[in-house]
Amino acid sequence: MTVNFNPILIDLGPIRVSWYGLMYVLGFFASYLLVRYQLKKKDFGVSKLDVENLYFYLILGLIIGARLGYVLFYDLKMYLNDPLEIFAIWHGGMSFHGGLIGVLIVGILFSWKNKKSFWKIADLFIVTAPVGLGLGRIGNFINGELYGRVTHVPWAMIFANDKDHLPRHPSQLYESALEGGVLFLILWFLKDKKLPDGGLLAVFLSLYGLFRIFLEFFRQPDSQLGFVLGPFTMGQILSSFMIVGGIVLFLILKRKK
Repeated sequence: MTVNFNPILIDLGPIRVSWYGLMYVLGFFASYLLVRYQLKKKDFGVSKLDVENLYFYLILGLIIGARLGYVLFYDLKMYLNDPLEIFAIWHGGMSFHGGLIGVLIVGILFSWKNKKSFWKIADLFIVTAPVGLGLGRIGNFINGELYGRVTHVPWAMIFANDKDHLPRHPSQLYESALEGGVLFLILWFLKDKKLPDGGLLAVFLSLYGLFRIFLEFFRQPDSQLGFVLGPFTMGQILSSFMIVGGIVLFLILKRKK
């Protein structure tokens, strides 16, 4: 099967809507609805207005963090040679790990400024994050980017953007299912359990890191980096820090509970 979707959903001259952009919008909208639902069931110490204000800053933090993360983690040499290219986000190049750092910084600053509990706010929002991650990977699949390694499994796909035109794992769909669907179901189940404030954030960090490391073995390494430490990719190295950080955070929060 050859994957060759048109990445542009609507093209009206000056107005263009891409599938990937639509997935971002749907992800934030779904997150907002799920956050509102949780606010009706439990007191997180924030109001509807607080949530709406925070979403604006979270979107900025995500975009800026994801872009700078890609620049620093994946292609620093190229961007040092052409610094203006850093601002050309329409050329692609976003890092999940950078985006995560961006939203965490925004969340911490928002909580500190408004005298709210960062841990409660983090738990409220992090449960919804896998929905956006899953949709984003579907956007990657439609764009024919971030595809998998060469394989001969029956469901292998040939991506039009692959210059080698070889059958590959549809790793974007694997990631959508595991980092998106499965992780969301786990966190949604745990949200009503007796965990310390911030516990869901810790679980997210560790499980996402674990899933990402596993799935990277099916994903083609970034062409400009390749493998950076033996058989491991940059995504796996960054995710290993997430696993350790999540475990340490959970133990600290549990001790303080």
